[in-house]
Amino acid sequence: MLKMLPFKLLLVAVVLCFFEGDAKFGESGARRRRCLNGTPPRRLKKRDRRVLSPEAPAGGEAMCRGLYPRLSCCSRTDAQGLLHTEAKILSVTNNTECAKLLEEIKCAHCSPHAQNLFHSPEKGETPERELTLPYLCKDYCKEFYYTCRGHIPGFLQTTADEFCFYYARKDGGVCFPDFPRKQVRGPASNSLDHMEEYDKEEEISRKHKHNCFCIQEVVSGLRQPVGAVHCGDGSHRLFILEKEGYVKIFSPEGDILKEPFLDIHKLVQSGIKGGDERGLLSLAFHPNYKKNGKLYVSYTTNQERWAIGPHDHILRVVEYTVSRKNPHQVDMRTARVFLEVAELHRKHLGGQLLFGPDGFLYIFLGDGMITLDDMEEMDGLSDFTGSVLRLDVNTDLCNVPYSIPRSNPHFNSTNQPPEIFAHGLHNPGRCAVDRHPTDENINLTILCSDSNGKNRSSARILQIIKGKDYESEPSLLEFKPFSSGSLVGGFVYRGCQSERLYGSYVFGDRNGNFLTLQQSPATKQWQEKPLCLGNTGSCRGFFSGPVLGFGEDELGEIYILSSSKSMTQPHSGKLYKIIDPKRPLVPEECKRTAQSAQTLTSECSRHCRNGHCTPTGKCCCNQGWEGEFCRTAKCDPACRHGGVCVRPNKCLCKKGYLGPQCEQVDRNIRRVTRAGILDQILDMTSYLLDLTSYIV
Repeated sequence: MLKMLPFKLLLVAVVLCFFEGDAKFGESGARRRRCLNGTPPRRLKKRDRRVLSPEAPAGGEAMCRGLYPRLSCCSRTDAQGLLHTEAKILSVTNNTECAKLLEEIKCAHCSPHAQNLFHSPEKGETPERELTLPYLCKDYCKEFYYTCRGHIPGFLQTTADEFCFYYARKDGGVCFPDFPRKQVRGPASNSLDHMEEYDKEEEISRKHKHNCFCIQEVVSGLRQPVGAVHCGDGSHRLFILEKEGYVKIFSPEGDILKEPFLDIHKLVQSGIKGGDERGLLSLAFHPNYKKNGKLYVSYTTNQERWAIGPHDHILRVVEYTVSRKNPHQVDMRTARVFLEVAELHRKHLGGQLLFGPDGFLYIFLGDGMITLDDMEEMDGLSDFTGSVLRLDVNTDLCNVPYSIPRSNPHFNSTNQPPEIFAHGLHNPGRCAVDRHPTDENINLTILCSDSNGKNRSSARILQIIKGKDYESEPSLLEFKPFSSGSLVGGFVYRGCQSERLYGSYVFGDRNGNFLTLQQSPATKQWQEKPLCLGNTGSCRGFFSGPVLGFGEDELGEIYILSSSKSMTQPHSGKLYKIIDPKRPLVPEECKRTAQSAQTLTSECSRHCRNGHCTPTGKCCCNQGWEGEFCRTAKCDPACRHGGVCVRPNKCLCKKGYLGPQCEQVDRNIRRVTRAGILDQILDMTSYLLDLTSYIV
C-alpha cells in the first residue's frame, strides 16, 4: 500500500494540473479564463454538446455551443444568460448580415474569457458603466459598424473611429471574437441552406483569414493628400499631391524634400467642406519625361478670363516643364494651358490624367451634376462633361498644344468634339491603366470607379473602351457600396513584393473598405474579392482615417492616402504602403538601384532660350524671336545704319545714330573723319564691345 502512495500522489497532482490548466495554461493572471461572475468556465460534456436545451432558442444556443464547444460559461440550464445583453441592440434589425454578427455577439457571455471581454483587466478598476458590447477586435469592430449602421435605431450614431475607440480592444488583451470565425453547420444556423454552400463559405473564410495583407505607414504630416505618382526616370521618387495645390517629393531615402516640386496654391481654388472636390486634382508625367521634362496638371480655379459668369469655377489642364537647373522643381514660366472646362457645381468633377501605353493623354471628366437647364445656361461650354478625352501631345505644331489622334471615334464627326474617346461617365473616382494586360486581344485596359447614373446609391467599375456610351453600356462590375462612402479607384498591382496580388485591380471606398478585381486567364471574367488588411500578428501598423486616394511607385507597389476629417488637424494626412507579410519587405529579385535625378540634357532644353520645347524636341519661339533655337530677335521695321536687333523691336545703334531703328543722326556728337585703317578698326572694336556688354 505504501509503495503505491507516490504513484497515487503523482496521479492526483496531474489531475489537479489538468483542471487548473484550463483556466491558466499559457495565460497571465489578467487573461485567466473566467466567467462574468468570476467562476472558472465549465468543461462541457459530450452529451451537453449534442443535446439542445428545450427552454432556449435552438438556433442561438446551437451557434454558441459551436463557437465554444469545450469550455463555456453557459451550460444547458443557464443558456438564457445569452440574452442578458440589451435587447434593444440585439433584436432590432432586418439586415441579414447584421443579424449574423449580432448572433455571434450574443454568445460573448458564453466565452471562457467573458470577464476579460466585458471588464477592464486592471485590478481594482471598477467600470463606470456595464459595457453593452464586449471588447471587439479592431477589424471586427469596423465590420460590425459598417454592417449594422442604420439598422439599429439610436445606436452607432457616430463615426467608425469614435465607435471603435470605445468598443475596440486597444491594450492587446483578449478581444471578441475569441474563436475561429466560421458558421455552425446545418440549417439551424439560419444563414446557410445547403451544406455545399457552407463548405464553400468556410473555405473562403479560412483562406481570407490567413491571407491578409499589411500596411506600413510611410509618411505622415501631409495636408489632404489626394494622389501619389512616379515620373518613370529611374530615380524612384514618389510625387505626392496635396489638395491645396502642392506637389511634394518623397525620396527613396524616406524623406520629404523641403522645397515643393510644384507650388500653385495661389492659382488653385480648393474646397474644405465634405464632398467639395475642388483643388489640385491630378498629375501625369510624359512617358518620355526623362528627356523632355514634361508634366501635366489638372486643378480648379476661379481666376482670369472666366472670373465673371454663371459658372462656379474652371477645371484647367496645364502643361509644365521641369527646371533646366534643378530636377526637383518645376519651371513655373513654362506653363501652357491645355484645356479649360467651366463647372457649375463642386461635385462629380473628375479631372484624372494618365498616359496610356499608346502614348496618348487621357483626361477623365465627370458630369459635374449638370442638368439640361444648366447646359443651356452654359452656352456650349460643357461639351466635354462626362467624357473621356484622348489627346496627342506629341506634336510639332507650335500654335496648338495638342492634336487629335486619327483613331479617335469622332475624328471626322461634326456632331461630337473629336477629342472624345468615350462618354457617359458620372462621377469617376479614379482611373488606372494596366500596363501589362493579360488579354492579348486588348492592348489597352483602363479601369475606372464611377457612380451609377440611374441609381446613385450604387457604384460600378468600368472598363473604358473606344466609342462606348456608359449611360447604356453594361459595366464591368456593379454593386451597392459596403458603406455610405463613395468609391475611390486605385491601381492594377504590377509590383514585385507580392506575388499573390499581382495583376489585381485594388480599390476601395472613402470609409476604408478595400476590394480587388482580378481577371481569370481562362474565362476572361473579372472576379471580385475583399482585400483584407490585418493589424495583428505579423502586421505592425493599422489603417486609420478616410481614404482620399491611391498611389503607385516606379516599382509597381501600391499606396493608400488618408487624412483625418477634423479641421483642427490640417496636417493629419498619411501615406501607407500595402505589404505582403508572407514575403520579405524587399525580396532579392525586387531590389533596384535608384538613379540620381538628372537635369535635362536634350538639345532643345540646352539651347532653346526664348521659347518653349515641344514634347518632341522642337523649339517654338516666343513672339519677336526666330531661328532654330529662338536666339535671333526680330525688329520690324529692320534696324538701319548698321544697328543690331538685340531684343524684339529693340535696336542697338552704332555711335552717332539714334531712334528705334537707328534712323536718326546724333548731332550732339562731333563727327571727325579719321583716316587710315587703324581708326576704322578701333571704331569697330568699340562697337563690338558695346554690343557684347549689352547682350551679357
